[in-house]
Amino acid sequence: MTACVVSFTNEAFANKAQQLANCLALPLSSEADAELQLTVNENGICLWAPALGSPVQVDFSGGKNAHRRQFGGGRGQPLAKAIGLKPGFNPTVIDATAGWARDAFVLASLGCQLTLLEQQPLLAALIEDGLNRATHDKDIAEIATRMALLNVNAVDYLMALPEANWPDVIYLDPMYPSRDKSALVKKDMQILHQLVGNDETGETLLAMALQRAKKRIVVKRPKGAPLLNAVKPVAEVASKNTRYDIYAPIKV
Repeated sequence: MTACVVSFTNEAFANKAQQLANCLALPLSSEADAELQLTVNENGICLWAPALGSPVQVDFSGGKNAHRRQFGGGRGQPLAKAIGLKPGFNPTVIDATAGWARDAFVLASLGCQLTLLEQQPLLAALIEDGLNRATHDKDIAEIATRMALLNVNAVDYLMALPEANWPDVIYLDPMYPSRDKSALVKKDMQILHQLVGNDETGETLLAMALQRAKKRIVVKRPKGAPLLNAVKPVAEVASKNTRYDIYAPIKV
């Protein structure tokens, strides 16, 4: 993982930045010279890689999240179909690879109750900051109440999860290795790769998820990408650039 510091834009945010640095066991710096910075400013917390330009932030009120909430296709969009949303049925979902939490927000906006698992502490801090700000936005505050975040290792969490708490659906979007730099045109994905590196836990996570979901497991893959493991899914839902592989739970 790329080294990161906590920074702040002016002295008004120094105390909050210090608390965040202590919580994450990261150095605090007021100098904008680190390769990767978790910055506290008037808008909350953002992550900044100076070499990549402007900071990125988990913002459920605007940007891509707002666009998908308003124009994403509702319950008819491929993600909703893959998860199994039906009239009168909103499945409980564990998003075991929360990332920027965009898909989780879509599902929560459609009525699902979400548990978000994110092992990377910096990403978890960004999601938590986004959820805190969302609770003060009347348009999405109710949606935010359907999203519970845990900063945990997903495999360990699922392994210890009692049967009474198994969700209807477990959703996985493991990091797909880039083929070249042109595949990383999106700044947020470049930063995500800097944070977590190559994901080598996807197959282990899928094996555990198959034992902990009541109804189905959904794996998001780039269209044309190989299956996450050697087991063929029972179904798939495809969109222009994405494929959702659907697996049936394994009874143990």
